[in-house]
Amino acid sequence: MTVVTGTLAGSLLLSPVRQQPAMAEASVASLPYTGSATSVLRIKHPIEIEAIPAPTEVYEQYVAPPAPAPARMAARVSAPAGYVTISVPIYKQTRALNCETGALQMGLAAYGRYYSQDALFAYEKPDLRRPVISANGTVLQWGDPYTNFVGSVNGSETALTGYGVYYPVILSIARSHGLPNAYGGEGLSPATIYAELAARHPVEVWVEARWSRPRMGTWTAWDGRRIRYSLAEHAVTLSGVSATSVRVNDPQFGSQYWVSKAPFETVWRDFHHMPVIFR
Repeated sequence: MTVVTGTLAGSLLLSPVRQQPAMAEASVASLPYTGSATSVLRIKHPIEIEAIPAPTEVYEQYVAPPAPAPARMAARVSAPAGYVTISVPIYKQTRALNCETGALQMGLAAYGRYYSQDALFAYEKPDLRRPVISANGTVLQWGDPYTNFVGSVNGSETALTGYGVYYPVILSIARSHGLPNAYGGEGLSPATIYAELAARHPVEVWVEARWSRPRMGTWTAWDGRRIRYSLAEHAVTLSGVSATSVRVNDPQFGSQYWVSKAPFETVWRDFHHMPVIFR
């Protein structure tokens, strides 16, 4: 288990999680879907080391229709026995790169704590300095997403004008906005996440947009920390769990869908199993 050290370390200690009983098996086809199916292809990681065949399709994404209002509650669907779903409002991110803030907004709202994304983002203190780029286009040096939002929230990851923020900043905001028992870190196990979801605690996780896996890299922050990054960096809020899948509230689309555990765990691993648990 790894917890990031630094100025925030004292307030970001991990809390223990009790094991939850195993849930009943059920078929993925019986999950409560929220929209029509769209196949999404997995992008093979250039340094992939898993000893598995390269699949042509690894999951189906079920996208809810666009919300008529900025926020709406998930439709009440009778889930089969053994499935747990959490009433988490579905919000779409309001800026190009504030997915982490949109996911935070959903986690807070699940507990009746309602804030605009801009109000929450004000606590992320963006570092607007431009990155140092190598001759081949990779990032050599940039800000520290463990302490500040890196770049412009209205920027572009591919154009290297904006990036994002990691768990310590989001956790600090969650704790100061009504959830003092929230916790997070890196290196948490999938079993911990599933147990928290089974206990009806929403979880924000760092993954890659559209569950793709483009090349990962590292840069050196201005403060000297080595930063692992992907130009598809994304954050979503998990709002349910079954024996085979997790339910995702995705701020990129303002949608909700189920993803099987295997691709979720693979993509989540790219960011060292980084979550914030809202409780």
